[in-house]
Amino acid sequence: MGLWLISTDTLADSRFVISPLAETTAALKALERGTPHHPGEHAWLGVHLPAYRERLAADPLTAQTIKAALGPTWTADYLTPTPDPDGSQSFEEELEEIRGTRPATAREDLTLALGGPLPTALDRDDLPQRTADLLHWVWTHTVRPDWDRRRRILEADIAARTAQLGRSGWSAALDGLRPGMRWLGDGRLRINAYDYPPRQLDATRLLFVPVTMKGGWVAWRPDGSRHALVYACSGVLAEAGRAHVPESLGALLGPARARVLVLLDTPKSTTQLVALTGQALGSVGRHLKVLLDSGLAVRRRAGRSVLYFRSAAGEVLVNAAEDA
Repeated sequence: MGLWLISTDTLADSRFVISPLAETTAALKALERGTPHHPGEHAWLGVHLPAYRERLAADPLTAQTIKAALGPTWTADYLTPTPDPDGSQSFEEELEEIRGTRPATAREDLTLALGGPLPTALDRDDLPQRTADLLHWVWTHTVRPDWDRRRRILEADIAARTAQLGRSGWSAALDGLRPGMRWLGDGRLRINAYDYPPRQLDATRLLFVPVTMKGGWVAWRPDGSRHALVYACSGVLAEAGRAHVPESLGALLGPARARVLVLLDTPKSTTQLVALTGQALGSVGRHLKVLLDSGLAVRRRAGRSVLYFRSAAGEVLVNAAEDA
């Protein structure tokens, strides 16, 4: 199995970060896959897939490059650079690393991803530029217009997992992060079920990078200075970003407060609610106080976190508004 052996220092210095490039690469994979994993992806593909296919039809060489890069069992390494640990890079800054890939390195990575010889048509030097240009198109047309909402969902996932880490340790925070992934204890993290040699992670930066699309991958720098594990954020949180607020409920409570109540279908912290709604912390706090005082929400402490969720009366109100 794919096993990472993580030293205590590496684990203590690990962190969750947001990467616009990782989100764009996940969107690229979804467009190449062409089939949705949840209703939100279905609507998104309906809007963007025709234009994406038209873009590739006009540029068959780039289409062949991307098909090779997203190989049958492995993604070409140059397509998935690890982000900076501080998560401060812009999309353009991250993309420059792909543009700057040595042509020979790109060809080697594509050969590995394909698991066989590189097609003659791809024996050329402009593959990194073509890859970067397509990623820029995906970002500009399909991700950037919705980036503020996506970022709130990613921040909410990080808040939830960080709280879970504080309450229950690494096992609870990392188990199920990706299909087949499991924290085995004693510094052992099973990445997947593939029969790869164990990988020692010592004197490196370990990053956990959420994306809103289904799927994920692992990446590392050739010098071993950074390792990244990209994972699909919690389905509950991903769908929460699209939560529908009934018009009648918004008229009764006000749209902002109604949205908070709708999101409390599962327990959430104020940090998560701020990330999901885009509202200020003070505004969320005021909405929660009104919902608590009116008996529409309740709260409970979980370790160092306080979680809020709908009361029975809140459930009745939301369900009645949805049925109206």
